[in-house]
Amino acid sequence: MKPRGEILTHPVVLLVEDEPLVRVLQVDILRDAQFWVVEAQDADEAFDILKSRPEINAVLTDVDMPGSIDGFEFARLVRQGWPEVGVLVISGKTLPGPGDLPPGTSFLHKPIRPAALVDALRQVMPAKALPV
Repeated sequence: MKPRGEILTHPVVLLVEDEPLVRVLQVDILRDAQFWVVEAQDADEAFDILKSRPEINAVLTDVDMPGSIDGFEFARLVRQGWPEVGVLVISGKTLPGPGDLPPGTSFLHKPIRPAALVDALRQVMPAKALPV
């Protein structure tokens, strides 16, 4: 694990993805783009992380994941509980319907090119979190 002090110089992303291979690929893409990545495999684990890690700047979540809520509901709860945290929802199976995405949340359909993923994440992230 990297020293915690380095977090202060990189934007911090909470990645919520239940598929291990997809998660590993996304972690590599985000780390190459100079994001600090914290991983969760479902919404329950992600909520625990959000409660204990105030340095989280943005959440990147898949729609389809195990547990009692999907990525759309998770995004709504994040926007309500942590309005300062940017939210990007992604899916290769499900497109958002009316009312699925809360205000201030973005959506990308998989497959996503790495540059597009990084760009979309930077767009939802609070300006103060991005390096100058």
